[in-house]
Amino acid sequence: MTTAPAPEPTGESSLVLAAREGDRAAFGGLYARYARMVHGILLARVPATDVDDLVQDVFLRALPKLCDLRDAARFGPWLAAITRNRANDYYRQTRSVVAVTVSLPEDEEELPASSTAPDAEAAVILTFVRSLPDAYRETLILRLVEGMTGPEIAERTGLTPGSVRVNLHRGMQQLREKLSQASRGGAIPADSCSGRNSAAQEKNALRRRNEP
Repeated sequence: MTTAPAPEPTGESSLVLAAREGDRAAFGGLYARYARMVHGILLARVPATDVDDLVQDVFLRALPKLCDLRDAARFGPWLAAITRNRANDYYRQTRSVVAVTVSLPEDEEELPASSTAPDAEAAVILTFVRSLPDAYRETLILRLVEGMTGPEIAERTGLTPGSVRVNLHRGMQQLREKLSQASRGGAIPADSCSGRNSAAQEKNALRRRNEP
């Protein structure tokens, strides 16, 4: 009695399996697919000026741990967990406060595919987003800053499409409320990431990330 051979892994799973065997090109392919997700998760939690270095660190930490990943198809959620753990390790202490008046689209569906706001406005919005609950700020940054679509966020992070929609909808509601309060004379909420980073530093970091 013979049995049919197990199907060969395809697509992303094949990249994971090849990277596990030491194929650097395959790991480079995974980096290309997931760098935005890692960047967004970190940007939701740590100062923008340190995010690029931490992105590299996350992938360097993930590479030797690939042998511990049992299901190659779960690489995205696995990498997202490593990224959040790395962010949790990051030391954060003081906060900064500045005043602003800005606006955003009324609905998530109206958002552009990627952030096109001027740098200063983007830095301000980032500070407001960081004041939201963890789930909302991570999903919003992946959408607003990294330009990922809702379905793409769900696929990469392992969240259900429904959860992503809820996070985006509720996060946008809370963000609009905070922006509305600021437009009436309030101040930007204290940035939970670090008091060492002014709005100008956030702006420069975002500019550098988009440079070729």
